[in-house]
Amino acid sequence: MKIKEIYNLAVKEGIEADFRGKEKISWLLDRKRKKFEKMSEEQKEEFDQEKLNNPFTDTRILAGDEEKEVKKIMVGIDIDGEELLLAKELGDIDLVISHHPRGKALAGLDDVMELQADLLHDYGVPINIAEKLSKKRIQEVSRGLAPGNHNRVVDTANLLGIPLMCIHTPADNLVAKFVEEEIKKNNPFLVEDVMKALKGIEEYRRAIAIGIGPRLFAGKEEDRVGKIALTEITGGTEGSSHIYEHLARQGIGTVVGMHISEKSREEAEKAHINVVIAGHISSDSIGMNLFLDLLEKEGLNIVPSSGLIRVSRQK
Repeated sequence: MKIKEIYNLAVKEGIEADFRGKEKISWLLDRKRKKFEKMSEEQKEEFDQEKLNNPFTDTRILAGDEEKEVKKIMVGIDIDGEELLLAKELGDIDLVISHHPRGKALAGLDDVMELQADLLHDYGVPINIAEKLSKKRIQEVSRGLAPGNHNRVVDTANLLGIPLMCIHTPADNLVAKFVEEEIKKNNPFLVEDVMKALKGIEEYRRAIAIGIGPRLFAGKEEDRVGKIALTEITGGTEGSSHIYEHLARQGIGTVVGMHISEKSREEAEKAHINVVIAGHISSDSIGMNLFLDLLEKEGLNIVPSSGLIRVSRQK
């Protein structure tokens, strides 16, 4: 496969797994294209035109020739300079893939957070409230990202001559869909049933062995689950800490996520919502594994690194 084909497949799979559905994403992209057409030539020159076809700005080809044929890929949750040096040392790596965004993809992380408003609305929160809470949090993240040295790793990749790309929200969409389906299979009644369902997933089982397995951050295992919301798995990064009171009003009793800040955990407790944290790196591994299985079917060789708990579901 060529690097460009891997990138296109990631975007395609991300759209397929997106809870908003293809029609909504198509509408969003069409809306961006219409806005672009009305821009001045100067504005068009400054605009990131990749956004016209890719709804996930945190997923990009960052370095290397997109037409390059790939046979062997090194994949990690976080790729930094040391991983790139390792890839150079190994000598036969055609492409390095990071899950977490780097370079331009990290600078655009706040853009993908817009889907959080739709996610909250999907769980019953009025869209006007969901949008306002999400926009405030997006602005916070944007300001926080502004001073970062985003292109450091990309510069290193270019100097070493190693192609680099990142796949973030598409993989997060895949894990969100997968985990939701696995939990539903168990028809959970108590929080302990949710924990049991998670521990039945291989990546989480392996995470337990290294001390980073699923944990209950708020509530008790014998508490009833109520409605379940997966609000902290996809959507760029953690959302607003003010969402929990609104979720509680919509009957949400348990939130399942990758990670949660202490402030958000406290707000969830105030709203009497149980919080089950499946695990960050292990959850990211599930999303990447689901995508990497597709690459393995195409004959590509996968070299896991940097925290990736590689589990192949190939039959």
